[in-house]
Amino acid sequence: MTLTRCCAIVLFAAGAAVQAATYPLPQDGEALIGKMQETVVKAGETLLDIGRRYSVGINEMQNANPGIDPWLPPVGQKIIVPTLYVLPKAPREGVVVNLPELRLYYYPPAKPGEQRVVMTYPLGIGSEGRTLPFGSTKIIEKKVDPVWTVPESIRAEHAAEGEFLPKVVPPGPDNPLGKYALRLGFNSFLIHSTNRPFSVGMRVSHGCLRMFPENIEEFFPKVALGAPVRIIDQPYKAGWHQGALYFEAHPPMAEAGHSPDTNLTPMVAAITEIVETKLDDRAWQLASNVASQHAGIPAEIFVPVAVSQLMVGAGLPVPVQPRDQHWMVQVGVFRDIGKAKQVTQMMRRMELPVLANGRDEAGPCRVLVGPFPSREEAVVTGERIYKNAGLENLLVPAARFDADVACALN
Repeated sequence: MTLTRCCAIVLFAAGAAVQAATYPLPQDGEALIGKMQETVVKAGETLLDIGRRYSVGINEMQNANPGIDPWLPPVGQKIIVPTLYVLPKAPREGVVVNLPELRLYYYPPAKPGEQRVVMTYPLGIGSEGRTLPFGSTKIIEKKVDPVWTVPESIRAEHAAEGEFLPKVVPPGPDNPLGKYALRLGFNSFLIHSTNRPFSVGMRVSHGCLRMFPENIEEFFPKVALGAPVRIIDQPYKAGWHQGALYFEAHPPMAEAGHSPDTNLTPMVAAITEIVETKLDDRAWQLASNVASQHAGIPAEIFVPVAVSQLMVGAGLPVPVQPRDQHWMVQVGVFRDIGKAKQVTQMMRRMELPVLANGRDEAGPCRVLVGPFPSREEAVVTGERIYKNAGLENLLVPAARFDADVACALN
């Protein structure tokens, strides 16, 4: 594969506004940042283009919009942009790279009189067997317009496919390191820009971490030489927000020793590390559902009764999300259209507002109830569904969903 191949695939519109990936850092004990967003596909756009505007990788966009063709999404289609994150369980300093999430978090040093922030960006990481080792290191070098000295192993690999790479690639559009590179303190791995932005959010590199050019342009001058870097393995993240427990899941990495038979162990560990109280069976079932979907979207799984009672007893309102945040109750995601119809009919018999969000005939159909203008209404409805229909469900902090006639549930 040549150094310039596939670059023309990128249809990112010049001049399109890129949303900042900087958020206020929550206080200790709180772990949720950002919010779910929604947009509409414009002519010529791909999911990559849309995600890039919001600093979201292609894998995250696909997981949040199952069944949508990432390269040819229908014009006018509403798209979910998953910009809600549970912060990893790690010291809130320096750089934290969560490999299963394909995402970097940077905690700039505190500035006198200013609120601390956290910056987060999607990454392209090494293909299976080529990832960075887990552990702690630091940034030991920063380079603008780096020269790429092609490793002999990479030259030999390409030569075996009939492609002969030069020993040295100078700065310029053909240099896969792009304009900026930061060298880490072990094994000569880099965090760098890329001339292949379509690879951000994918596992395709030889081990280095790739960033969107505009993301690393923002990140590069802010991070200092010697800044600590932690490479972590957290496919499952749990955290508190306004008295509620949220859980987020990403596909585990096989090279980290995870498999479908064992991946519930790190799920349980991620939750029990931050939860002191006993969770009920429903909370664990909801967590298992989130873990099985690996959608990368935080979902509320538990609200301690004591928290709500204390706040009500003190005359305080139970915390809610901002008023412009709509909520859905996701009753299930089905590939069996018959099962989706059955669940939809049950919801309608309960006189609930049902949206069937399906993407194509072969893709899954997501049955949702709502939207609700407040979290409380969604919680009450979810409890009612569980009590009257016995159906586990998830509270999804997302923008409005469209009904899709492809599900054909009527």
